[in-house]
Amino acid sequence: MSQQIARDAINLKPTPRLAHTEYSLALHKTYAAKFMPQSILDAWEIDFPFTTNGGPIRWQDVGRTTDMGHAGYAVDSSDFRPVGECPFTDVEEIYEFDPARDYGLPGHRELVKYYEQVHQSHMAEHPNQLWSGGYYPTVISGAIQAFGWDMLLLAAADQARFAEVLRRFGRYTEHYVAAWAETSIEVFIQHDDMVWSDGPFIHPDFYRGVIFPLYRNMWAPLKKAGKKIMFCADGTYDMFMEDILDCGADGLIFEPSNDFAGVVKRFGRRCCLVGSKVDCRTLATGSWEQVQREMDETLALSRDCAGLIWAVGNHLAPNIPDEMMDLYINYLRAHWQR
Repeated sequence: MSQQIARDAINLKPTPRLAHTEYSLALHKTYAAKFMPQSILDAWEIDFPFTTNGGPIRWQDVGRTTDMGHAGYAVDSSDFRPVGECPFTDVEEIYEFDPARDYGLPGHRELVKYYEQVHQSHMAEHPNQLWSGGYYPTVISGAIQAFGWDMLLLAAADQARFAEVLRRFGRYTEHYVAAWAETSIEVFIQHDDMVWSDGPFIHPDFYRGVIFPLYRNMWAPLKKAGKKIMFCADGTYDMFMEDILDCGADGLIFEPSNDFAGVVKRFGRRCCLVGSKVDCRTLATGSWEQVQREMDETLALSRDCAGLIWAVGNHLAPNIPDEMMDLYINYLRAHWQR
């Protein structure tokens, strides 16, 4: 079963084939329709769908958030959204901001019940996959959603005061993570886009002194409950992976901007890795020979991984041609036996 393959990969146990996940498959609507009535998750043998849930409160409905807009990612650009106004005009407003006060917090028991129902719904709809719990707007991601990048960077200039703001986001996130810890999930995804494609945007000492201790605190209930923790961030964070694991993470989800070979060498036997050397841009605009080379390089490196969940780490973009999608999945299936 796909569910067991994902479970074993995360627990660093032998698997008959590489475990598999992909992102943005649902945006390939015409392509996915070819597999109906079978689910695209089953057709592509997706073992571990990426799953997070921010809870029943939509921040934009109850408090101040910044709409940074959205580029036209879908083929028909139906997801395009122009940039909105930032509700924060003075950096002092940010230093005084508290997400618990602005957005409110659901009661703990209410939140546990909500998350358990979400999880059971996923499992009932797609029983072959290992569904996780998870939380998306964590410390930096939460601050981005609230303030937008421009005001966030202005606030970060005073690191001491900015640290206090992030600690409030950390305590806010802890409330949601603690609720997930009391559900029946086996795995939890903590998402935080704390870096850029070039790496950290604040001095590394700030991450180690302020941000990572927040992760350690929020993961304590998950560790106590025996849940596996998978950490995910966009951008390049391989310089921090040791720190993330020391905080308690059991797996690392990352994009191909990170040095995949270097990550495998350092952590391939220590934790579960979710990613590959395959870049969505190669799939979208490159030749099949280029894609095959990235796949072959990943397959070779996979032999040094105790647990690997294969993924195109920066999403299967909607502009990847259907023919390339077929070539990709068929080649992967032909070569993923362990």
